[in-house]
Amino acid sequence: MKPKTIYLLLCVVGTILPYSQFVPWLLEHGLNLRLFVDELLFNRISTFFALDVIVSAVVLIGFMRVENSRNNVRRRWLPILAVLTVGVSLAFPLFLYLRELELEHGTLANQ
Repeated sequence: MKPKTIYLLLCVVGTILPYSQFVPWLLEHGLNLRLFVDELLFNRISTFFALDVIVSAVVLIGFMRVENSRNNVRRRWLPILAVLTVGVSLAFPLFLYLRELELEHGTLANQ
């Protein structure tokens, strides 16, 4: 299986798994940001995971900026939107997928 296909599959999984938990919560509580933060930071373990994901998102955005300054990946705004709406689980494989498309078409500088 090509990396491009794997990255696309991971985009689907990276969207479905987090949203399978978030959408039912959203339907039950609405867009209650205070409750969301309270439950996100409920105990040390949930706070550990929340902080890990936040740091990972910041690192990913930094990585994508550096990589995009070296190579002109088209539609580079999509992974930024993905990290803000779904998270790292979608944004990272999406960025890798877009980068793989550019590599396939021979448009990246680092060939």
